Order: sequence, then structure tokens, then C-alpha cells
Amino acid sequence: MRIGIVCPYSWDVPGGVQFHIRDLAEYFLRLGHEVSVLAPADDDTPLPPYVVSAGRAVPVPYNGSVARLNFGFLSAARVRRWLHDGGFDVIHIHEPASPSLGLLACWAAQGPIVATFHTSNPRSRAMIAAYSILQAALEKISARIAVSEYARRTLVEHLGGDAVVIPNGVDVDFFAKAEPKAEWQGETIGFIGRIDEPRKGLPVLMKALPKILATRPETRLLVAGRGDEEEAVETLPAELRPRVEFLGMISDEDKARFLRSVDLYVAPNTGGESFGIVLVEAMSAGAPVLASDLDAFAQVLDQGAAGELFANEDADALADAALRLLADPGRRAELRARGSAHVRRFDWSTVGADILSVYETVTDGAAAVATDERTGLRARLGLARD
Repeated sequence: MRIGIVCPYSWDVPGGVQFHIRDLAEYFLRLGHEVSVLAPADDDTPLPPYVVSAGRAVPVPYNGSVARLNFGFLSAARVRRWLHDGGFDVIHIHEPASPSLGLLACWAAQGPIVATFHTSNPRSRAMIAAYSILQAALEKISARIAVSEYARRTLVEHLGGDAVVIPNGVDVDFFAKAEPKAEWQGETIGFIGRIDEPRKGLPVLMKALPKILATRPETRLLVAGRGDEEEAVETLPAELRPRVEFLGMISDEDKARFLRSVDLYVAPNTGGESFGIVLVEAMSAGAPVLASDLDAFAQVLDQGAAGELFANEDADALADAALRLLADPGRRAELRARGSAHVRRFDWSTVGADILSVYETVTDGAAAVATDERTGLRARLGLARD
């Protein structure tokens, strides 16, 4: 099958959607399908052979973050050229309602279109008002996927219609088989995320840290992600700052080793999450997880059975839960076991097969329609000859 996948966000600034698209493309390539991904990218960005650049993106505030998107006449021309050259059996567009390549591709594409919706937003008047502009493009979509029940709910409330829920995927064994790193082990709490993006929750964790260190002074917080390190620790007393180690951006291999090494992984995100891929990665690596009780996080963690939850934005609740878990190796071992079993439903062997089934359904449907149209045309021509 010839599969075209459209990524709305810049390839050179990694995020959950880009990782999902990368892993999905590589899963299908391993199965022998032909895959091309169209994505915004700076000219000097090294790209995998299956990624085609649609040109540089611009930063736009979006869903409590800053997304790097690509839109305009030049982008539209590149989308049309990619579609023409690809001759795809199916087009898979991610975030078709965002002002980026997905919407342009939705306008321009012909044939079967599958769309995945990642965003979980409160009800937005702006998005509802934009529906009249988006309607013609969205009506071309053959099948809709939402990565969680909360992304599905956002779609229904803002744009109407419905979607099948297929979660984000993870290569579970990649994380499960990683080798721990000695210097990241021993009384360590882990955090991965953009330091300077408040909704990722690092300020909440920093607020909880003094209480944790007052009881367990040997604890270290390991932080992986880009951002201003000095600004991140400015609320901490000076004597506690050495207990925080910033690792910067880390490779996928080191992320797996990081999650295999820490005693506790904390996800203090405050909102705007439709899924929580890092929770799945942490469970895959066998890290006990403590997360804010966002609806999407609770769903990923099986309502607290596969990882513990604390009240969102409550630093004291975070500290109390972290102290309880750090003092109880038996409970951490129980969470590891439950998480490792629960996470198998997110493995690409399951998720990829579900997405491929959607592709096959829409392409089979398109083929049946084409056959009916040809039959009808022949019948009309036959009648015309009589």
C-alpha cells in the first residue's frame, strides 16, 4: 500500500505528534508498505529518507503551547506536488483542523483520507466559529481517529461527527530492554518535558521538592528537556538547587535508559493533554508513575491501577504521594508489574494493526464505489446504444 502521512508540526522541534507519526511510518515500512511523510522542516534539518520537507514553519500559540506550523501559497503548492508525485492509496492527515499542512492537504487531496485528532481542548468559541471555513475540507475525510476519549470529545464538541479511538503507540520492548544508567539510579525522581512550558508542570514539581527533600535529603530530581535551567530553579532555596540535575535534550536511547533508571517518574502536567505518551513510555520501561489526575492521564493509567494520581496543581499532594512511594519499594514494584502488563495494549503491534484496518476499510470502500461507478457508466452506455 502507498501511504502518505501529513505532519502538521515542524519535524525539527520534536513533540508527541511528530514521534507518533515517525513511529507509525517506520512500523508500516517494516511491514513492506511504501510511506512518505510531508512535514514542515528547516532547510538544515536532517530528515529520514521517508520525510519530505514542506519548508520552514513559523511559531504559533496553540493549545497552551507554541506550535511550529506551515501555511500559505508556497506550502499549498508543495502539498499539491507531494500528492501528485506520491500517487497514494490513502492519505493520513494529522490535526486537519490546525492551520498547517493537514488542512492544506485536506483541501487538495482526492481519494481516501484518514484523519487523526490529537488535541484535547476546553470548549472553544473560536474553533466552533471556524467550522464553516473547515467544513468543506473536513467533509472529505473518509474515517476519523482520536487518540483518546478526550480528543474524541473535543472533536465532537467543536466540529461535530465522531471518531474511533485508537491510542498513541509505543515500541514497548525498546523501553523494556534498555540498560539502566548507574549515575541516574539511586533515590532519583525523573521528569521529561519542555522546561519553559508551564502546562508541563515543572513549577509544581519544584514547589513540591523542598517538602520531599526535608524528609529524604538524598533524593535527586533529574530533568530532561529543553529550556532555561536557571529560571526553572529560581523558586528553590539556593541550598537545594544542587539536588536538581538538568540533562538537556536526550536521545531516544537515553530516554529509555533514563526511564529504566529512575525510582519514580513524575508527570505534573497541568492541562491540555489528550493522551500522555510519556506515561506509556515510562510504564514500558518499568518506571513507577506518579501523575496529575488529568482525565487523559487517568485513562492511560487505568484510573490509577497502573500508576498513582495526585490532585492537579497541588504541590503538597504531589510531595506526599512521592514520599509515600519512595519509602515503599513494595508498592513501587507493584506499580511496575501492573504498568508493564497494562502498557502492552499501546504497543505498535496492536495500535499499528488497528490503524491499518482503518486504511483497508476506506480503500476497500473507495474501490467498491469506483467499481459501482464504472458498472453504472457501462450500463448507461449500453442503454444509450439501444
